[in-house]
Formats: sequence, C-alpha cells, structure tokens
Amino acid sequence: MHCLAPGAPTHATMADGLAQLRERGLPLPAALRALRQLVMERLVVLDCEQGAPLADVTRAVTELAELALDHACQLAFAELDELHGAPLVSPFEGQGQPPGRPKADPAPSGGSEPHTVGSAGASGLQRAQLWVIGMGKLGARELNVSSDIDLIYVYDADGETAGNAQGRHRISNHEYFGKAVKHIYNTVGETTEHGNVFRVDLALRPNGNSGPSAVSLGALEEYFLVQGREWERFAWLKSRVIAPAACIADKSAGALRGAVLPFVFRKYLDYNVFDSLRTLHRQIREHAAKRAAGNPGRANDVKLSRGGIREIEFTVQLLQVVRGGQFPELRTRPTLDALQRVAKANLMPRATADALAQAYEFLRKVEHRIQYLDDQQTHLIPTVDEDLAWIAATMDFPDVCAFLCALDTHREVVASEFDILLGGAPGGGCNGKGCNGKAGARSAVEDLQGVMAQLPEAFAAKVAQWCEHPRVLALREDARVRLVRLVERTGAWLDEGRVSEVAALRLADWIEPLLRRESYLALLQERPSVHERLLRLLGAAKWPARYLLQHPGVIDELASQQLLTDRFEAAQFEADLEDRRASLKRTQEDDEEALLNLLRRAHHAEVFRTLARDVEGVLTVEQVADDLSALADAVLRVTARWCWSRLKNRHREEPAFAIIGYGKLGGKELGYGSDLDIVFVYEDEDENASEIYAAFIRKMINWLTVKTGEGDLFEIDTALRPNGNSGMLVTSFTAYENYQRGRGSNTAWTWEHQAMTRARCVIPPTLPASRGSLPPEGAEPALGRPGDGLVVPSAETSSLAARFDAVRESVISAGRDRDALAQEIRSMREKVRAAHPVRGEKFDVKHSVGAMVDVEFVVQYLVLAHSGEHPELLGNVGNIALLQRAEAAGLLPPGVGREAADAYRELRHIQHRARLDEAPTQIDATAAQTLAAAVQTLWQHVLGDRA
Repeated sequence: MHCLAPGAPTHATMADGLAQLRERGLPLPAALRALRQLVMERLVVLDCEQGAPLADVTRAVTELAELALDHACQLAFAELDELHGAPLVSPFEGQGQPPGRPKADPAPSGGSEPHTVGSAGASGLQRAQLWVIGMGKLGARELNVSSDIDLIYVYDADGETAGNAQGRHRISNHEYFGKAVKHIYNTVGETTEHGNVFRVDLALRPNGNSGPSAVSLGALEEYFLVQGREWERFAWLKSRVIAPAACIADKSAGALRGAVLPFVFRKYLDYNVFDSLRTLHRQIREHAAKRAAGNPGRANDVKLSRGGIREIEFTVQLLQVVRGGQFPELRTRPTLDALQRVAKANLMPRATADALAQAYEFLRKVEHRIQYLDDQQTHLIPTVDEDLAWIAATMDFPDVCAFLCALDTHREVVASEFDILLGGAPGGGCNGKGCNGKAGARSAVEDLQGVMAQLPEAFAAKVAQWCEHPRVLALREDARVRLVRLVERTGAWLDEGRVSEVAALRLADWIEPLLRRESYLALLQERPSVHERLLRLLGAAKWPARYLLQHPGVIDELASQQLLTDRFEAAQFEADLEDRRASLKRTQEDDEEALLNLLRRAHHAEVFRTLARDVEGVLTVEQVADDLSALADAVLRVTARWCWSRLKNRHREEPAFAIIGYGKLGGKELGYGSDLDIVFVYEDEDENASEIYAAFIRKMINWLTVKTGEGDLFEIDTALRPNGNSGMLVTSFTAYENYQRGRGSNTAWTWEHQAMTRARCVIPPTLPASRGSLPPEGAEPALGRPGDGLVVPSAETSSLAARFDAVRESVISAGRDRDALAQEIRSMREKVRAAHPVRGEKFDVKHSVGAMVDVEFVVQYLVLAHSGEHPELLGNVGNIALLQRAEAAGLLPPGVGREAADAYRELRHIQHRARLDEAPTQIDATAAQTLAAAVQTLWQHVLGDRA
C-alpha cells in the first residue's frame, strides 16, 4: 500500500504508484495489475468504511482505466514501431490532423515512445493516429469497481508503415492498428497469474464481433451513414476518446466529433427513437428473464431489473437523444449531470430529477458493494444473509429489512418514471375506438379505408384522398401504422366531442406536406397530450396552422407542463441561448450558420408558446404584445452581442451604440409577424468608427433578416433614421440629436416627431426609467451578459440611453403652434386614410373614421401639444394609459378619454382575433357603431373637423 498515496486515488497518485512499481522491476502489465489491486483495496475502505462520495469512487476507477490504456498504447506503439515502423499517412488524407501535428520520422529508433520530429521526414508523411474510445460508463467517467470496459478503436486514415530500420516488414495501417489492439488487450485485459486490469469488451464496434478490431475514421463515418442502428446512437452518446493522452492533448481526437455528433444528435426533434429504445429495453428484459429461468435470485438485478440503473440511464438518454440536436446544452455524458440539465430545460420536473438522482446514487452504491464481495461484474442482490447484512450495514441501515425497503422504494420511483416516459407497446398507444393494435397486419391504405366509416364526412373525405397520395404510399410500414393510429385517435376524439372537425381538417392539411418527416408522426403518436393540444390550437384559428407549417418543430413545446402557466422571461431566454452557444463552442460547432439557426429556433419556440397561451385565453391582447415586444428586445440584444463578438474589425470589448425602437416595437405593441422599426446610432471617437459600426449594423440586419433552413427572424425597417432611406444606415448620436432638435438646415419633420412619442431605447434599455415610462419587461441593460442578476451597462451605453431620453423629452415637449400642429396631423391622417381605402359599407378597425389610427393620431397630438405643461404625458406607456392621463389632467371632458380607451382596447382585440384567424379586419359597421362613436367624440373634441 505504500506505493499509493493516502486518500482517494487520483490520476496523479496512481501514476506515481505505477512508477514506483516499475522501479521495483515489475514489467508494465504486472505493474498495472498490482496497481489495480491497491486501488480496489483502497476504494473498499473509502466507500464502505468512510462513506466516500460515489463520484470519488467512479472517478478513481475511470482514471485507472485511462492511465492503464495510455501506458498500454505507448508500449504497443513502441514495440510495433520497432518491428514495422510508424504507421504513416499523407497530410492530405489524415482527417484527424490538427494544425501543427508533427510529421513522423519514418525510421524507428527503438525507443519507448513513438517518435516524431518537427521537420518533414524524407517522405513528408505524418504519423497516423489511433484513438481508443471509451463507451458507456467509461466514456461518462462512471466506471464501477468491477466494470468491463467497452472500447472501440478508430484510426484516422489508411496508409502503410515506414518499415523497420532496414526498411522491411512494412504493413498496412489497418494491420498495424489491428496488432496494436491485440497488444493493448494483452497488457490490460488478459488474465495472468496477477489477474487482469480490466475485462475488455469490443462488441460495440461497427458490425459488432464480426467487424474488424480497429476501423478507420472514413469507414466509421460510412458505417454510421449506411448501417448505424438507433440503439447505437445511445451507445455513442457517452463515447469519449480516453487514450492515448497525447492525442487528447494535441486535440487530434477532435476529428471524431464530425462523425459522431450528427449520428447521435439529429437536427430535428427525433421521436422515432422511442420505439427503438422500447425494443432494446424489451430485449434486455427478455435476456434477463432467460438468465433468471430456474434461478429466481437472478431476477433481482439492480442494473437490469425493473426500476434498475439501466432504466434511469435510458430515461435521461432518451430525452438527450430526442432533443440534443436542437438543444446542445443537453449533451453531456454523466447521468447525474444529464438529469440536472434535463430538469433545467423543463423536460422533467425538478423533484423527479432529484428523485432519480438519489435512486441512481443509491443503486450504484449497492452495485459496488455487490461487486466488492466477489470482484465480479455482477449486479444481483445476494441471497446469503451475511452478505445482505454487510451491505445494509455499510450503507448505514439498521437491518436488512430497512435496506430492502429503501431499495424497493427507489426502484419503484425509477420504474414509475420510466413507464411514464416510455410506457406503451412499440408503435405507441392509441386512445379511443378502433384502436385494436392490428394496424400493421394489413396495408395502411386498407386500414385508412377501414377507419373512414367512423369519421365525419368532411374528415373522411380528406383521409380518403390519402389512400392514393404518393407521400402516404411511400411511408415506411412503421410510419404508416402511426398515421393510421393518429387518424383513429382523432376520430375517437371527434366522436367524444373533445375536438372539432375543423381542427381535424386543419391537422390533416398541416400534416400532409410533412409526411416524409416521420418524426412528427412519432411525436404525435408518442404524446397523446401533444396531439390533443395541437388539435385545440388548430381548431381555434387559422394562423397557428400556417405558423406550424413553417416551423413544425415547435409543436414539441406543447408537451411542456409549464406552457400555459409561465410567461416569457427575457433573462432566462438569453441565458438559455448563451448556454447553447457555449455547448456548441465546446464541440467547435459554433459557426455562423449554427448560431443563426439557434436564434431562429429559440425565437420561433417562444412565439409559439405565446401563441398557445393566447389561443387558450391565458393572455390578454396587451400581454401578448408585451411578451412579443420583450422577446424582440431580447433577440436584438443577443444578436448584437454575438455579431459584435464575431466582427473582424471590432476595436473594443463592447460597442458604444444604441438601438432606438419606433412604432409597435417602441410602444411595446408588437403582434405576430410585426416588422421592427429601428434606428441605429453610435458614439465612438475612434477614427474608423463610422466604417466599423456600418459593418456591424449590416451584419446585424443580415442576421435578423436572412432566411436559413429554420426561417428568418424579423423584417427590419430603418426608414425613420435621419433623412429616411436616403440617410446613413447608422449615424453618430450627435448627428441624430441635431436632426431631431432642429439644429442646422437638416431637421426632422412633424411626422417624425409624432413617431418620437412612441420611441424608446431598446439597447441599452433605459435605467432608471424616464419619467412615467415603463422599462421593457425582463430587459437586460446594455448588450448584457445574461445571468441571475442585472448587468450594469457600460459608461458609454448608459450615457447614450440617458441622452436619448433627454432628446426625446426635449423634442416632444417643445413649444408648438397648436393650431398648426393640429392641421398637420389632420392632413397626415387623411393621407393615411387615402392610402388605405375601405370598400363598401364595412368598418375597418384600423383605418376607418373612428378606428384605431384616429386614436393614435389624437394621442400623438395630445403629447406633442401638451406634454410641456403636463409632464405625465411624456411617458411611453401606450395609447390607453395616455388617454387616461390626459383625461385626469383635464385635457379631455370626463368620460371621453376613458370611453375612447375602452373602444381602442376592443378594436385591438377584434383586430387581433381576425388576424389570428386570417379573417378580414373589416366588420359590419352597425356592430362597430358604439366603438366608432366614442373615438369620433374624442377626435372632435381634440382635433375638430377633419381636413
């Protein structure tokens, strides 16, 4: 024991112990076996007598495996190089080649290390690399004390060795690395008089036990593309290069990411894996049952039995594989860390994640004690009373009964959660009439025809069209079964009155163009609650169906338990995006296209959440506008941060610029699909500031407007900048201020001052708020670095926000000729009405006389004409609040402001509902008579007769 330093074994102390054993004359294989015995003896004491944390135990065993395999690789390479020379590869073929990887010396020196030189050898070839990939618990750094180690060997490229010192015995790289695998096994896995270091299992390699022991990276990529099976994605989820250490240090092993990540994590939400995992789990259960036949004790397995360790791992891995393509922050190997991440992402209640984590730690500790008894890879609860008593005592239970009770409690929790997530027969359940589970016995066309008799006429006619639809006929059998069962379930719900036929027809129209994307069929089949919510949403209005067709992936949001209870939180939204960006950066996937798509997916998901809450009646029209405006603010902040960080000619850590929001963005009245009216300004003394900020803003606008595979974000309108579309895209704040204040010959028009009444500084948001104004909900100051607290804006950005507020206040409160102002506003109103004529006897809720635009123009007049004497009108608080303030200030007769405000609110509501249903915003004039009268009374009192 003197070879191993006191305390929990670490990589450093084990390396030192190994060196001491070698110094005593032990060859490497024997020294590693002796070291393993020392480590295991130490862990038994630490774990069972001193209550060491589970992480200390699993880390020690994992680091022992890493150390052993690294030394085994060095030994194998040294001896094989002596015989055959170094394996070589052209620098143009070595896919794993990192910048600066040294070139191989083709002549072996006989040393113990693979040798390289900094300059080109005679051939200019480079040494080919072998990567030892740890799978399962080894990859996740979770090895138990008697684990097999699951390994896969991959080398970067084919080629040929250099030959020995005489230039003889050249072999292919494939042969060289095949020999290396055998050599490494002899060092680590072979059982000698000293035992072994680890039992080695290569069954997870491509083509399993019939495949070669080592494969090239190119062959691995082809295997993933052509033959890779769904269950292998779960296996590769925890994969990690664990040796040689030199390949990890020089990052050449990073070349594997390009093959592994797209195989494990699909770009879309991948619910097809549910059936695959069900099948795998069923096979494991069946295998365990066969082993237990005639031996009841084998049925009590803490790993494979119901509620065992494997079900915890499957539960969390399923959520990771389904969503990890779009939510990279879920990509992590250790089970306990993954549980925390899925809880943070609201994919699992925090209490459930904590309960599964407690069960996992408990079961892993039981597993270790079982293995300490015989040093065997077993997970069966012992049947010998003394062994059970020892396990109970070392886990601090008073007796065996208390231990077994706790064991059963944990396993029941695990089994219950696993059944909730993965419950049901392969292919998913079917709730309702006609779900006889025999859909796969006949063709999908026959089954569709068979179910049509149970459907209402219009829906049956739509389903009948599918019987000859090429997309339906081209579906795989399992997908056709899912489609049939979805139709059956929808028909059953129609019969029960749970959903409307309109909803069913819109569902059919929505799903038809998506039939080739089978994961959506899988999602709806696996999640009946999502299916029902989707039908309710589609039945409520037309626009959700169009939005879902453009962004079908967002339907997964319907599975969230918090969907209808939460509101948009800007700080959390930004923090989540930063987490995802950081996750992509760790795997070197944070290129511009990936970030563009990340922004779009996040924005579309939030819009859809707001839409669902809107349609379900959880939010008012005003709350919808507030949330959509806060979302736009957050997207602008994140886009600005990311664009500036990627700007090639940036000259400072944070840009000294501001975004001024006008119109609906400025007034926090955004609707679905609204444009953003914004103006960009900067204040920077750098001699190249104008060029730098122009490039920055062009980049921002491109990021916001360009269409990618995930769609776009916003249309951007910058026409309100000084001199409109003929002006500079971004101007200095001084020039903006002079233009607005009327300094010099180039000054703002009255209509631009009208627009200023609804303007606000979006980046940075005003802190503190200007007199009477409301800060954007959830906004971060400056560009912000989202977190739990508020970030203080830089001096420059704080100054810009304060200066903008001062300019706005000065402009809108300046003295004016009220008669001239009224005439200009009446004239402008007539121009707007002429541009939007209303045909017939209908009433347009926005543009008719007595409609919303009338209210907005009256409010702008009141602010521009009276805010100098009534500063309570300076606040950018919205038209309704300003009308109420104007009435309170005596600028309106009692009741006029309040009635006009109520009318405006109702008109907004009518407009909002019409747009959701893609209906005209022109209604029967008689129905709008009372609303229009209230608005016309307001207009007559404030602006008099129309122009």
